[in-house]
Amino acid sequence: MAEILQKDGTWAFDGDTLRLTPGRDKGVSLLRGTLGELVVPLEALAGISFERGRRAGRLRLRLRDGADPLLLATGGRLAEPHDPYRLVVEPDRYGVAEYLVDEVRTALTLDRVPADPVDAYLLPGPAVPLSVAAGDGKVSFDGERVQLEWNWKAEEAKTSVGTRTLALADIVGVEWWPSLRLQNGFLRFTVRGAPAKVPPKYDPNAVELWGFRKDPLMALVAAAVQARLPHPAAVRAEQAPLVAPAADDGDHDVLLRRLRELGDLHRSGVLTDEEFTRAKRAVLDRM
Repeated sequence: MAEILQKDGTWAFDGDTLRLTPGRDKGVSLLRGTLGELVVPLEALAGISFERGRRAGRLRLRLRDGADPLLLATGGRLAEPHDPYRLVVEPDRYGVAEYLVDEVRTALTLDRVPADPVDAYLLPGPAVPLSVAAGDGKVSFDGERVQLEWNWKAEEAKTSVGTRTLALADIVGVEWWPSLRLQNGFLRFTVRGAPAKVPPKYDPNAVELWGFRKDPLMALVAAAVQARLPHPAAVRAEQAPLVAPAADDGDHDVLLRRLRELGDLHRSGVLTDEEFTRAKRAVLDRM
């Protein structure tokens, strides 16, 4: 067992998993404290590093792409104080931090864990039910439905629609952006059949964020929803057959049959308008 205890948190490695527990110090971010302990399996890791500093050092974990729904939903946009895969290390514990790094790296080497992307989530995402109020609304998620409620600061484009309830089956994507300088952030749900994106300020499927303390908690909602959506690798695998198969230049019969099949799939509702247009364009390009 390799373990390091700091005010910022505790990391413990038993050879198979790395447990990341946030500290109780007042400097620990609200997001990390709410997220709680993370249990990271060895196969989810792509690497670990330690950086010495004059006043404090940094332990950092690098996860394999696609392993954690939180990282997928936030796209690397979590600022350092909110990053659960970073630990502040005091100078008198540098030796312990380096020992932990050596232990994890040795285990990765012995188990021959690859660093390439994964095609399934290896972490479960935040627990549900989950409810967060920030910006111009409140978002609740129970594992099956997302509910958006608006406060007095929301635009009429949202309040006139009223409380929104989105079934998980109708959500095809979720994204979270923090506010940055003069640009507001948002939590947005991409819904099947919804019109083209509008600014988050007026989008009834989005909460606009203004940079206040609870804004990062919306990233937990995004991660909880992302964890229950099909993994992007699975989506890409399903869409791959939509591309026309290779054929000889003169084999128009094969391509015409493919067009008819795509038309049938579109009329039956299997393919959305966007998917049908993309697949049809691929076939026509071959012709």
